[in-house]
Formats: sequence, structure tokens, C-alpha cells
Amino acid sequence: FSMMYYYDENFMLPLSHDEVVHGKSPMIYKMPGDDWQKFANLRLLYSYMFMHPGSKLLFMGNEFGQTEEWNYKTSLRWDLLQFESHNGLKNCVAKLNAVLKNENALHINQFNTNGFEWFDLTHRAESVLSFKRKGDLIEDELLVFLNMTPIERIGWVVEINEPISTWVEIFNSDSKNYWGTGNYINSDIQSSKTEVYDKHRISFSLPPLGACVLKRAKI
Repeated sequence: FSMMYYYDENFMLPLSHDEVVHGKSPMIYKMPGDDWQKFANLRLLYSYMFMHPGSKLLFMGNEFGQTEEWNYKTSLRWDLLQFESHNGLKNCVAKLNAVLKNENALHINQFNTNGFEWFDLTHRAESVLSFKRKGDLIEDELLVFLNMTPIERIGWVVEINEPISTWVEIFNSDSKNYWGTGNYINSDIQSSKTEVYDKHRISFSLPPLGACVLKRAKI
């Protein structure tokens, strides 16, 4: 739905104070599942937000999984950073901020039609969402994959319309540094020919409730 109006206005993607007050619950407890799934879901949500066109806004405490609704009379629960889960979420948001800052594809064309393209939309049943973010150069292009289910996707295959190339994973929300499992990190990904003329494929792993961002390797 957001792509229906995003070309017509410069907008922000806010998760503001209004989301975490008045009985609405802190962000971490809006997520379903056990503790691991809650944090994985929240990392996935933030990954989607940061990769989507539009400026970003996170209200204080959201970045490390505050466990209480915001209260102007008290300070944030910084003591939660002693736990790997909360500290990992903070590390994940820090990495997303770094990717947003350093990747041209995420900000150069974020408010025009050149900056976004839906990609591989044939996997609705598996709830895997994918799209491209594009800068001014082909080398800027990013492939974003969001696995919205708790099911791992090993050997996930997509087709690309370009010559043989190598892709590197610049972000994976399942990293151990973010309190993920670390079992689905992808090293350099090689494309290969398909039976169809001028078509190539790449294969990699998608973590459960996870996000992966791929970029062409520099030659």
C-alpha cells in the first residue's frame, strides 16, 4: 500500500512515542512468539523499515527493545543492555543506520521512481517479500529479501536478468551479533546460467523471520 503514494510526497517512516504509550505495549511485546521470535520479528520489522523508501524515525527505547511503555517520569531501561537479546537488537539498529548512511541506493533516489523496484513477486505462499533499491549506478543496486515466516529457506533461488556476477551479503538480521543464530549467513554468492537465454540465478539461505540484503561484489 505504501508504494501507491510514496512517489507523490516526501514522507517519514515513524515508530513514534504514540506507538508505545496508553496501553499499546512496547514494541518488543507487540511481536508474537517466544522471546527469540519476538526479537527476530522486531529485527525483521526494523530491517523492512530501513530498507523501505522514506526517512526513518525510532522513538527512544525502541532501538534496544524497551520492555515497558514509555513514561516521561522515568528514564529508559538502559540496564536491559546487560542482556544479549537487547544488546543484540541495539547492534542490529546500529548496523541498519550504517547501511542507510553508506549505501547510495537507500537515499539518493528515495523519493523518485528510479530508487525502488519490486523483485521476484512469485512467492506469496511462502511470505517472502523482495525488492530492489537503486542509486544512480548499477553498482549501487541492492537486493532486499524479507522472510516473514519462522520457516528457514535453505537454497532459496531467484533469477536475475544480467550477466554472470558475484553478490555479497552486506546485512543479515540473523547475525549472532544481533542475537540471531548465525546459521544462515551467506558468503560470496555466485550467479549461474539458467536454461533460458540471458537469464541467470543466484542461490542463498534466508533465515527464519529474517532479512538479507545483497550487493554486487566490486570487481
